[in-house]
Amino acid sequence: MSAPSSLKDVYLDEMKDLWSANDQMIRTVKELSGHASDAKLKQMLEHSVGGIQKHTDILKGLIQQNGGEAEPEHCKGMEGLVTEAKKHGIKEAPSDGKLRDVAIIAQYQRMSHYGLAGFGSAAAYAKALGRTDDEQKLKQAVSEIYKGDAFASKLAEALEQVAA
Repeated sequence: MSAPSSLKDVYLDEMKDLWSANDQMIRTVKELSGHASDAKLKQMLEHSVGGIQKHTDILKGLIQQNGGEAEPEHCKGMEGLVTEAKKHGIKEAPSDGKLRDVAIIAQYQRMSHYGLAGFGSAAAYAKALGRTDDEQKLKQAVSEIYKGDAFASKLAEALEQVAA
C-alpha cells in the first residue's frame, strides 16, 4: 500500500483500519465473554458483538461507495490491545470471578476507545469531504459505541463494589 496522497485516501485508510480492528475485537470479545462470570457482563459482551459487526458492515459499504478496495488493512494498534485484553482478561486474569470481570471490562473499554477515536476521525474526514451521509452513519456508530462504553462503566462500578 502506498502513502495516502489525499484526504479521501486517509479516509479510506482509516475505515480499512477500523474494519480490521473490528474483526479482531469481535473475536476477542467472544473469548472474553466465555471467561466472564457476571450474567450482565456476558450479556453486554455478547450484545456488543452484534454492534461491532453492524459497524463493520457500515464500513464495508462506505469503503465501496467511496471507490476503495473492499478489504481490511491489518490494524496493529488493535493487535496490541487484543494481546493485552487476552493477557489481563484471560491468561493472567484474577481467579476470583468478580475481579476477573472488572479486568475484562477494562480491556473491553480500551478496545472500544480505539473504535471511538477511529470512527470519530472518520466522521470528521467524511464531513470535510462533503460526504454528509457517510458522516451521519459514522457519527451514529460513535454514539452507539459511547452508549456501550457508558453501560460498561456502570457495570464496572457495580462489580468493583462487589469485588472490594
